[in-house]
Amino acid sequence: MPPMTQRPRTVFRKLDGILLLDKPRGLSSNQALQRVRHLFRADKAGHTGSLDPLATGLLPVCFGEATKIAGGLLGARKAYDTVARLGVVTDTDDAEGQPLRERPVPALGVERIDAALQALTGRIRQRPPIYSALKRGGEPLYAKARRGEPVEVEEREVEVHAFELQSAADLLDGLSGAAAPQLRLHVECGSGTYVRSLVRDLGELLGCGAHVTELRRLWVDPFREPRMWTLEALQALAERGERSLDACLLPIEAGMAAWPQVRVNAAQALRLGQGQSVAGDFRPAGSVAILDPGGRALGLGAVDAAGCLRPQRLFAWACVQPPRAPPP
Repeated sequence: MPPMTQRPRTVFRKLDGILLLDKPRGLSSNQALQRVRHLFRADKAGHTGSLDPLATGLLPVCFGEATKIAGGLLGARKAYDTVARLGVVTDTDDAEGQPLRERPVPALGVERIDAALQALTGRIRQRPPIYSALKRGGEPLYAKARRGEPVEVEEREVEVHAFELQSAADLLDGLSGAAAPQLRLHVECGSGTYVRSLVRDLGELLGCGAHVTELRRLWVDPFREPRMWTLEALQALAERGERSLDACLLPIEAGMAAWPQVRVNAAQALRLGQGQSVAGDFRPAGSVAILDPGGRALGLGAVDAAGCLRPQRLFAWACVQPPRAPPP
């Protein structure tokens, strides 16, 4: 038999920046991340908020030093379009799960649907799906659920900024009986909100149950009008060379719009890079993005009530110290 040929090992490189990936349906967020990481040959990468395998759309991927701001992007406001299938409840609250029960869909008018949507808008209590990436005892809940272990999930408070009806073509006022009645919905929400849970709870308020059949993330703050890249487009660019591929990346500064900015001079930047605080009248108090005189981000810091700035998570280039002068 001819000898088996081994695929060459990927030689990773240092790379900093943010990619706005258009995640395809059928891949987990981690699977999509690993494909992108190998395409770019990035030695360090992380995503900012999981999407279910069924979901598509914006998945910001942070490379290198950009992973230091990923935690802040996790808590950002997000927007989705989703399709809710009425009349069927599944164990995962989406179309990839097993049906648990089926109920007839009553005659539903737009006013009743809007009233149910309004009841699920604002600061609400929500129970996350049992098939979720939430961890208990260091293990995701979905792993326990797949083994058939009983999983109890506590309610928690979340923020739903908008939950709106876009289309109810299968449910005209006063009519019902469609084979697969669906609602097309728009959601804007804060960190920790599950669209699957919103749709599940909407179905209960309408008296028939519901689950998600489609879900697409449209944007994540601060990327309100994102230029997203598909895996196919990235693969085509990779075949043209890394310069073409790297042109897709946003600078780290593009992901730091959520933090108030403070600028420091060269001497202050040097002091921060040595891990020391800088006295002054910096404002506002709280977490801030630190920029050098030229506008380059140095990392994240915190301003106390007295206006003193201390470093929190600085980027590697902010910590590079100038060479010492040789002794006379």
